[in-house]
Amino acid sequence: MYETEPDGVSELMDLLHIDLEADGVEEKAAGGDHAPCSKNVLRKQRHWERQLAAKKSRRREEKQRRRLNRAQEADPAALTKRVMKAITRERLNEARSTGVRLCVDLSMTDCMSDKEISRLAGQLRRLYGSNKKATRPFHLFLTDLREDGRLYRECVRMNDGFLGYTMEITEESCLDLFPSETIVYLTPDAQEALETVDPDKVYVLGGLVDESIQKKLSLSRATELSVHTARLPIDEYMVKKNNAKNFHSKILAVNQVFDILLMFSETGSWTQALQTWFPGGKGYVISPGNSTRLPDATQTQMEKQQMNELASGFIPEVHTEGQSAAENPDAP
Repeated sequence: MYETEPDGVSELMDLLHIDLEADGVEEKAAGGDHAPCSKNVLRKQRHWERQLAAKKSRRREEKQRRRLNRAQEADPAALTKRVMKAITRERLNEARSTGVRLCVDLSMTDCMSDKEISRLAGQLRRLYGSNKKATRPFHLFLTDLREDGRLYRECVRMNDGFLGYTMEITEESCLDLFPSETIVYLTPDAQEALETVDPDKVYVLGGLVDESIQKKLSLSRATELSVHTARLPIDEYMVKKNNAKNFHSKILAVNQVFDILLMFSETGSWTQALQTWFPGGKGYVISPGNSTRLPDATQTQMEKQQMNELASGFIPEVHTEGQSAAENPDAP
């Protein structure tokens, strides 16, 4: 009896060893190299993930809205400044996963004067301020922004809390971050008008203030990147308005373009977006066939924004294309 026991133990150990080897083979087979997915499959997967994230975001927004409504009904003064800041921060963080992606291309600052750099820094501050107030903010990227560059230093100097902005600040270009086929570069010199804002696309604004009015700079940049271009549908929705100076311009500051895109994204109406945010001094009005009366809240918002810009020293451009300007960003 005692002589056969070691053999029994040995046999049992052999069986255990065989089982472990079999498990290892199965795990290796299960964790083997997968065949690479096609671009189409990956694109569909990303689209499905964004849809799922957007659905979760809408649920959270609805819960948040109900919670705020209950708080307001119980005590209108309950929404303190601290609470509102927390809500804004939550929206901006949510936009990083579900918001429309928008880049400001800052690769053209080398050809700008110090005065133009300062004006661009101010426009970026106003752009971020608009995004903070939005119900559905965009996911913002400042691309080609070098830490050793003049614009970076000016943004830090002029804009309190710039380094804490809820946006992506990178020295990389939009092409380093996104596939070229997803990019739409907005430039006033593009042939095609922008029809809608597609959440699967990445929109790029040329960050440029140019007093000398070098034509087609943003279009040249888009051509260099080999990406799709589009312009705001100004010609499709607006007409020239007679004025004493016979002044007409479709050149807008980068923050003005952003405000138009943001409102269209929220309302789905180019008429409302252009009527609200296209500067009245540019010599264009909504064409009669597209005219509509703005809601009182929208009108008040526009007037308040204009007053804030005046208070901060921002003066809209008053120049014609091809002439000297106080401010002429090469944006659509």
